Formats: sequence, C-alpha cells, structure tokens
Amino acid sequence: MYMYLNGQIIPEEEAVISVFDHGFMYGLGLFETIRVYDGHPFLLDDHLHRLNEGLQEMNIEKSFGREEIVSVIQYLLEKNDIKNAYIRWNVSAGNGMIGLQTDQYIAPNTIVYIKPLPKAEGIMEKTGQIVTIPRNTPEGAFRLKSHHFFNNILAKREIGTDMTIEGIFLTNEGYLAEGITSNLFWVINGMLYTPSLRTGILNGITRQFILSLAENMGIVIKEGMFPLDILADAEEVFVTNSIQEIIPIKRIDTYGYKGLKGTIASVFHKEYRKYSNQLWSVKELGGIKE
Repeated sequence: MYMYLNGQIIPEEEAVISVFDHGFMYGLGLFETIRVYDGHPFLLDDHLHRLNEGLQEMNIEKSFGREEIVSVIQYLLEKNDIKNAYIRWNVSAGNGMIGLQTDQYIAPNTIVYIKPLPKAEGIMEKTGQIVTIPRNTPEGAFRLKSHHFFNNILAKREIGTDMTIEGIFLTNEGYLAEGITSNLFWVINGMLYTPSLRTGILNGITRQFILSLAENMGIVIKEGMFPLDILADAEEVFVTNSIQEIIPIKRIDTYGYKGLKGTIASVFHKEYRKYSNQLWSVKELGGIKE
C-alpha cells in the first residue's frame, strides 16, 4: 500500500520519522479515522474541525482545510486503486529535545494511513461487556483523539480478541461512559439516552450525527450522568463509530436487548447509509451538537 508522509506519497515500507518526534517520546499527537464511501470522505469537515481544535490545544502549529485533505485522499485512493477505505489522518508533534517542551511545535509530521474496506452493506451486531478498569479522565479540558490509548488497551485486554464483543467503560464514579472504540446509546420508551460529555467521553463524529438525526426525527434526547442499572430498562442499545457505523448490542452482561431487531437503531442505520456518500458535515442535517 501507498501512504502519505509530509507531502509525499510513498510505499508504506519506506515511511520513517525521527526517534526524537515528541509524538513518539511523549504521546503528543492526534488522529482522525475517516471512512470513505465510493470516494466520498463522510463528514470530513467535522473530523477536520475536531482535529484542528485538538492541534490548537496541543500547541501544534498546523491546521487543515477540506481541499487539502480531499486532494491527498483522492490521490491515495487512485494510487492504491480503491474506492472504499479506512483513512487515519495522523499528526505528530514533530522533533524536539529530550524533556518536556512548552514552546509551540512548528514542524509536525503528517502521516496518512489507508487500508481498503468492503463496500458498505448490512448492519452488524455485537455483545457488550462492562470492563472493570474505569475510563480515565481527559488530560485537559476535553477528551482529545490523541495517541494516549493505554486505558483503551487495558480494557481491550479484558475482553480479548473477539471482534463481536465491545467493551464498555464506566467512569471512576460508576457512571456509564463509552465503548473502547465507540460511543454508547440506548432507548427507553422511545427516548434516546447517551452519556454526557461531562463524563469525559470523546465527542464522536458519529455521535454528533446521531444526535442531530434524532432531533430532526422528533426523538426525545436525554444526555446525562447515568448509572449502570439504567440499562435494565432499555429496549435497544447500540454503539457508534466512524468505521463500524451503528452497531446494535444484543446483550450487556445479564441484560438482553433487541439487537438487530431494534427499530430505532435500524432507522438510524438506514439514514446513515442514505447520507454516507454525500454529507461533509453534521451541520447539513441541522439539529444539535453538545
């Protein structure tokens, strides 16, 4: 496969960066995972907004616009002869001396990974499992999609390699938080519930899409600090992320749900597919974002 590194399209085996990159030394880096549907990078503007906001928070002198990103993605798609793809747009702080740096990073490394995905078709189903390790708190004012993933790795070790299981975090106080690689939703009496950003979760791009879609459909949305036992009353549970889309959950520990038979998750999935090869931003839907 060919990938992108600092302005060049190169074979992946030729991609190298310095061992003095502070993304490697201190975890100062961010990434976005973007799914491309038949050549279209879905909700790209929202990914860029989150990325640029995070770069500013990390004091990395870099920002990206749609035209630049689309040009790179299209080139990678053509060079690798694929139309449907997983894109990881990664920005690492760049080189520095040994020791913590307070000055702005002015020469970050931009690395774009790509791998082919099958054409989007059916909806998948998973089982949820509450993990014992609590979700760590954000290191700053809000959670960044950063290189700091050890909390997620520890949770993944608990559930193992089975791809049909999604681990679900609780906060240290016992509130429902998010999946290891996803945001969490559930339905009670036709109302849509999801943990608040105040729990320290990532404000996922697909999460934002679902909230806007739900408001447009007239579905009551409840965001808050919810204990685990609220899931005993749920009829549907599903998780979301930008690559796996909307994934119904059929069971979490001893609680059973509708899974693939869930009405609201199915409607959301159909709407998601309707827009996946055309929308650039959640704003095109209207609705809300927390």
